[in-house]
Amino acid sequence: MNKTALASQESTGEGRRQSVAYAHGNLSTTKSKAPIIRAVDVYKTYQKGRLKVPVLRGVDFQVEQGEFSAIIGQSGSGKSTLLHLLGTLDVPDQGEVFFGEQRIDNLKAIKRDRIRNQEVGMIFQFYHLLPELTTLENVLTPKMISTGAFRYLLNRRQYIERARMLLELVGLGHRLNHKPRELSGGEMQRTAIARALISDPTLLLADEPTGNLDSQTGKDIMDLLQRLNRDEGVTIVMVTHDNEIASQADSVVRLVEGRVQKSRNQAA
Repeated sequence: MNKTALASQESTGEGRRQSVAYAHGNLSTTKSKAPIIRAVDVYKTYQKGRLKVPVLRGVDFQVEQGEFSAIIGQSGSGKSTLLHLLGTLDVPDQGEVFFGEQRIDNLKAIKRDRIRNQEVGMIFQFYHLLPELTTLENVLTPKMISTGAFRYLLNRRQYIERARMLLELVGLGHRLNHKPRELSGGEMQRTAIARALISDPTLLLADEPTGNLDSQTGKDIMDLLQRLNRDEGVTIVMVTHDNEIASQADSVVRLVEGRVQKSRNQAA
């Protein structure tokens, strides 16, 4: 299934893919070569009781349109924190985060929520599927949240068709009516990937997407992510602690104790 077929259900999707700096609401569209996502000198410290725990200590990071980038590091290195800042799940104590040319870390919460719902797809290690919903319904949840009851009902057939197409794409066309307890770990992660793609995001963020899976299932998930990047043009930033997994990305950034130790372009 090609990108045109996938985007046919939402006419704005292709336009988002063709522009590096497309964003929702007040974010501008431009043909410039600016990175799709960029963190500039970001710091983040968490408070645990009376103890302050520095996690990020002046990190610079960027990803271009269509790139598959891996952030690697040991537990506690700050890689998941950085991913959460890029996905607007958190904000830095210091520094700036840009989506295209627009700074996003200082936006109001409602605007950051809109970006996360419509422009940034997120995949987590533990899936976060709703147990009472079917596979199809789980994939549809971002649309249920973002559109409101009336608009969702008005466009329900269109949204369902897109969700079915995405589940076919990830190999779950035969599991539409199964609930999470009836799925394997790999199938749950594939469902989570389809859910992350339902709004045709500009950027896909994956936090240890293979970390809770056996080696063969993890390989299958990586094959799927590479196919989405190569064939569908999805820009991906993936966090992992596994060097072998990271080596399959176009570029690798290593974090050590909250700082970028090195960055490598795999094609170089």
